[in-house]
Amino acid sequence: MTHLISRRTFLATTATFAAMHPFSLRASTNQAHLRIMETTDLHVHVFPYDYYADKPRDTVGLSRTASIIESIRAEATNSMLIDNGDFLQGNPMGDYIAYERGMKEGDEHPIITAMNTVGFDAATLGNHEFNYGLDFLMKSLAGANFPVVCANVSKEQGADAAADTTLVPPFVILDHTVTDGAGESHPIKVGLIGFVPPQIMNWDRRHLEGNVQARDIVDTAKTLVPLMKEQGADIIIALSHSGIGAADHSDGMENASVPLAAVDGIDAILTGHHHQVFPSPTYADMPAVDVENGTIHGKPAAMGGFWGSHLGVIDLMLERDGSSWRITGHGSEARPISKRNEDRSVTALVEDQQAVLDSVQAEHDATLAYVRRAVGKTDAPLHSYFALVADDPSVQIVSIAQSWYIAQMMQGTEYEGLPILSAAAPFKAGGRGGPEYFTDVPKGDVAIKNVSDLYLYPNTARAVLVTGAEVKDWLERSAGMFNQVEPGSTDAPLLNPDFPSYNFDVMDGVTYQIDLSQPSKFDPKGELINADANRIVDLKFNGEPIDPKAQFIIATNNYRAGGGGNFPGAKGDTVVFEAPDTNRDVIVRYIVEQGMISPRADANWSFAPLDDTTVLFETGPKAADYIDDVKGVDIAPAGDGPDGFAQFRISL
Repeated sequence: MTHLISRRTFLATTATFAAMHPFSLRASTNQAHLRIMETTDLHVHVFPYDYYADKPRDTVGLSRTASIIESIRAEATNSMLIDNGDFLQGNPMGDYIAYERGMKEGDEHPIITAMNTVGFDAATLGNHEFNYGLDFLMKSLAGANFPVVCANVSKEQGADAAADTTLVPPFVILDHTVTDGAGESHPIKVGLIGFVPPQIMNWDRRHLEGNVQARDIVDTAKTLVPLMKEQGADIIIALSHSGIGAADHSDGMENASVPLAAVDGIDAILTGHHHQVFPSPTYADMPAVDVENGTIHGKPAAMGGFWGSHLGVIDLMLERDGSSWRITGHGSEARPISKRNEDRSVTALVEDQQAVLDSVQAEHDATLAYVRRAVGKTDAPLHSYFALVADDPSVQIVSIAQSWYIAQMMQGTEYEGLPILSAAAPFKAGGRGGPEYFTDVPKGDVAIKNVSDLYLYPNTARAVLVTGAEVKDWLERSAGMFNQVEPGSTDAPLLNPDFPSYNFDVMDGVTYQIDLSQPSKFDPKGELINADANRIVDLKFNGEPIDPKAQFIIATNNYRAGGGGNFPGAKGDTVVFEAPDTNRDVIVRYIVEQGMISPRADANWSFAPLDDTTVLFETGPKAADYIDDVKGVDIAPAGDGPDGFAQFRISL
């Protein structure tokens, strides 16, 4: 399998160790090579399958990762397999178990079944383990044939972390046996301590408030790691379901893996939560992080992607010193299960482990039936044929669900009570995708797999804090979708072909018009080109002109909030809430909870009138079926367009 593996970094404290081939490490007498394998953020992805799209997918699946695990066990004399959290929730199989089948006493969760089949040595909790409540969590963990640890979540807090009554064991010290280079076996005590972002107390308040409490990750480690040493741990590995972020510790930080690695006594660190890969260029030039050597504060670290996309691997060269062990060299890598080709196609690098598939085949089949079955109903069709020219139901349902979710997340925060707006864009709106590339969910039943039609990307929800002035400029940026139109023109082309539809944000919670006679304030890349332009007119909140100095929360996604599209007010520095949930999951939850949704567009935005002016735009031919439902704009068919599209005329 070695020819399938990506370039790895390798560090050694001796020239001999550095020269060794990474896939045939040999240890001398009194030396043992221990390989630590990590999965993280599996999110119930056992099968290589996208349940939302209802089709196989080569980039995910523990059944694929298990093939790498098997090959490593074959090539390494000593190995351990650890999961770093977020295994219990995150795809429709998880929702099926939680919302449909349930977890009764004695039931086994399919991800636990699969993990038992693969043979994990230990795991820690991630933030998503709490999404379905504590009772569901504990019943799920009861089936695990391996210990699950988490040090900073307690049922009762004591004077310090050592005095807490934790929800699950804070750490475990495993009695492991390693074989040295001479073939002799020796005992070693491997300490594993787990951590989860304390933000779970906000993210899952309804399940956790009054039931558990969460401590700061680094403070907890400083208290408990010395205790692990006292109890005989030879080496200590931190299972940090926390991203690689700032180097300086601050109380309650979410992404605390860098200052955690600096805690005395921790020898190696497994990270996750970020859905990224380490070592990788993603984390280049970060303080205390060495991508070349795969270390954080000089200690080996790994992050194995997400959904089974990679296996994190840490190599430890151990030397026996009397009755204890010390680390004399180390290396780290992340091995992928697939590769993306230059043409964006994907090639699988490993095959499935059939035993893993077989272990949860029944639940996979039940999940397929679940995603194909209605989870709610819509009393209006959800289509995007007119999403670029009028308020649109397919965008509306996304906005409504985002507002519903962020309103809950703002409760109990300093931002509670601020008005919440919601920004969403049409993803499937023709263009290069062709005349059939549109959302089209008919009135009636809505199945989970329909949600991928409403929301193409696995973005996560975000909230940003902006001013009224930034709301206006956000919309000015969106209005670059349209060409400038000379008043009195006949059949002027409306849409700017250089402007992608995913950057056409519609804002719910305000009303406004777009004056097409004005030039665009921003170019298609978001650069300011006409500072005095004002396409956005009659912008109102609660029926009154918006106050440029007023504060608003905008519900959006991580791409937009982090600077994607270069929107005013969304450059990464205005984020006040980073959700653990995907926008897709938010939409599913909203539909399930509502039962019946009514995503009728309310025409909160429209084009400003221009006398004796018409424009043309292209959309899918099926748009004709819905033309009578479009509100706030005068649209009529205008014949066939190029490449199978249909043309429509708007009278401004």
